[in-house]
Amino acid sequence: QVQLVESGGGLVQAGDSLTLSCAASGRTVGSAVLAWFRQTPGKEREFVARIRRNGDEYSGDSVKERFTISRDNAKNTVYLQMNSLKPEDTAVYYCAASWLRGPVRASDFGSWGQGTQVTVSS
Repeated sequence: QVQLVESGGGLVQAGDSLTLSCAASGRTVGSAVLAWFRQTPGKEREFVARIRRNGDEYSGDSVKERFTISRDNAKNTVYLQMNSLKPEDTAVYYCAASWLRGPVRASDFGSWGQGTQVTVSS
């Protein structure tokens, strides 16, 4: 099975930018749908963005026009560029991979990383 490891999280101030990386190993993810989710204590995991193998991107309403997902198949890595960060963006961010035809929810993703903490201060 593929192993996913997120990195790039940290403490930033509102309005700052941050880029997260998720490196995959053990299996190529070039044919997979890759996504980012986030979760805060007491809340269910929230969809952030996904990218198909053909590069098609889609993001959740709460992060549209601020976050951008991208992938580098040669490096077996997916990225999340976060701009204009807000305190409400504070969460543990997880990357995930799915080999289903058209995943639409968290349960459709079979591989997950352990997460990286993003904290946005006001």
